[in-house]
Amino acid sequence: MAEAGHLTRPTAAIGWWPGPVMRLRIAIIVSLLVVWEAVAASGLLLRDVVPSITVIGGAIFELLTHADLKWPVDVGFGSVRFTHEFLVPSFYWHLYVTIAEVAAAMVIGGLSGLIVGLLLGGNPFLGQAFERYLYYLGPTPKIVFFPVMIMWFGVGPESKVAMGTLSCFFPIALNVAAGMREIDPVLVRVGRSFRLSTSQMVRKVYLPAMREPIVNGVRIGMGVALIGTLLAETKLSNKGVGFLIIDSYNTFDMPRMYAVLAMLFVIAIGANALLGRASRN
Repeated sequence: MAEAGHLTRPTAAIGWWPGPVMRLRIAIIVSLLVVWEAVAASGLLLRDVVPSITVIGGAIFELLTHADLKWPVDVGFGSVRFTHEFLVPSFYWHLYVTIAEVAAAMVIGGLSGLIVGLLLGGNPFLGQAFERYLYYLGPTPKIVFFPVMIMWFGVGPESKVAMGTLSCFFPIALNVAAGMREIDPVLVRVGRSFRLSTSQMVRKVYLPAMREPIVNGVRIGMGVALIGTLLAETKLSNKGVGFLIIDSYNTFDMPRMYAVLAMLFVIAIGANALLGRASRN
C-alpha cells in the first residue's frame, strides 16, 4: 500500500519496445516461419514443393538482381534522340506490365463505380431499382467472364484490364452508395441552403463526407482488381507477374514461384497500407 501523501506513478513504456499488439503480430509471423521451415526440413512433402526459407531468400535475391532482359529507353530532345538498351532483371518488366494493367483497371472501374455509387446512393428510386443487381453480381467469380473478355478485347493487355475493371467496379460502387446514405442530412441541407450546384455538392459535401467509405471501397477494389488481373495473366499471357507465377509452376521452379509470390505480397501490403494511411489523414 502506498504511503500517505505519495501517489504511485505507472511505469513508463520503453519507447523502442513494441506494444502487446505488435508483439503478437511478430510472434505470429515468427511462428509461421518456424512451421514453414520445419515442414521444409521434415521431408513430408515432395522435394522442393516447400523449399526452406534460405532457398526462397536466395531466389528473391536472384529475382531482384539477375539482369536477363534488355529494356530499351528512347529519349528525345528536339531533333536529337537518344536510344539505349539497359540490361535489367525481367521481374521489373513483368511487374511494370501488371501494375500498368491494374492501374488502368482502377481508373476505369473506380471512376465508373464512384459515379454509379453516387447515383444509386443519392437517388432512392435508382437505388431500389438497380442496387440489388450489384449485390447479386458482386460475389460472382469474375473469371467466368474472361472468355467473353477475350472475344471482346482480344488476348492482349486489354482483356486483363477489362477483368480488373469488372472486379473492382462492384465493391467501389456498393461502398460509395452505402456511404452516400450515411451522410449527415445537416450537411446536405447546409449545402442546399447555399444553393450549390450538383457538381459543387459532389465536390464540397458528398466526397469529403464519404472519404472513409470511398477509401475502403478502393482498398477492396484494388485487391480484387489485382486478383482478377493476375488470374487473367495466368490463363492467357506471356508477360506480367501472373505469367511469371504460372511459368515457374509449369517448370517446377518452386523457389522462384514463392519468391514472386513473396514480392507480390510485399507490394500489395505496402499499397494497402498507403491507402489506409490516406483514410486516416
